[in-house]
Amino acid sequence: MKRHLNTLYVTTQGCYLAKEGEAVIVRLDALVVMRVPIHTLGGIVCFGQVGFSPFLLGLCGQRGVAVSFLSENGRFLARIQGPVSGNVLLRREQYRRADDPTASAALARSVIAGKVANSRTVILRALRDRPESAGAERLKAAVAQLAQHLAALKEGVPLDTLRGIEGTAARVYFEVFDDLITQQKDGFSFRERSRRPPLDNVNALLSFLYTLLRHDFEAALESVGLDPAVGFLHRDRPGRASLALDLMEELRAFLADRLALSLVNLQQIRADGFRTEESGGVVMDDATRKAVLVAYQKRKQEEIVHPFLGDKTTVGLLPHLQAALLARHLRGDLDGYPPFLWK
Repeated sequence: MKRHLNTLYVTTQGCYLAKEGEAVIVRLDALVVMRVPIHTLGGIVCFGQVGFSPFLLGLCGQRGVAVSFLSENGRFLARIQGPVSGNVLLRREQYRRADDPTASAALARSVIAGKVANSRTVILRALRDRPESAGAERLKAAVAQLAQHLAALKEGVPLDTLRGIEGTAARVYFEVFDDLITQQKDGFSFRERSRRPPLDNVNALLSFLYTLLRHDFEAALESVGLDPAVGFLHRDRPGRASLALDLMEELRAFLADRLALSLVNLQQIRADGFRTEESGGVVMDDATRKAVLVAYQKRKQEEIVHPFLGDKTTVGLLPHLQAALLARHLRGDLDGYPPFLWK
């Protein structure tokens, strides 16, 4: 069973990472501020102006530790990975399925079902906790609509139709997302999803968490021998990890959205930790970004029972488990791909 390993996030500008035996050391102004054994790490994510020793890059490649570089505000720049595990037959089957509209639709259908079902569960849990809230009727209506969209995900539905169902379901979900925010409404109101750039505090928080989730899925897919760039729901685009975007759809609501709501509703982050740049985009300051990263790592350490496997696992291992299940399906060991369904 794969162990849950930590991800080292480096956010302090001017840091330099180097190799010291079998450890990663982090220097700031020639002072060693951190030393981490390489065997405890599953990945390293660097934000902004962070230097990296080529000898450490070599060690990370040998030990299977993926290294990602993001802008200071969390925009993905590049990712470095060592030799890919797995065999060519698995990837050839992945490419064949991706080129087959019917096979792509079957896999996309599973992914969308997981996304819609988990989005619906987030709303249902909010209704259970606050049945008399001001937006309860809107939330109930959204639950009913999402149930209809789930019912529409039938076998044999063409890929373009599935994408239409997914887009409509996402709009229904985000139309009531503001009703899930119960605290700090002045600083964390939500109108609609905005991305490049995020135009309000909630969108900035969601985009940042989605970037972290994408990194975890890219590393998981590489570890089981699949190509993160070739997806089934998201089509090929240079520089885009389409398969990682496919599988992370199932965990957006369960992991990223729920964490964002918790951070805001429990007042673990504040609106004054965000600023608007000249471009109109909203970004987090260093302290807020670190608070989000700590909360993300803590959430990943929580234990759950996997709904398909029936085994106890950590939330942080879910990307690896879903990637492994997809690989088993492509190899013919499973009749279909079982999406993660939160209960």
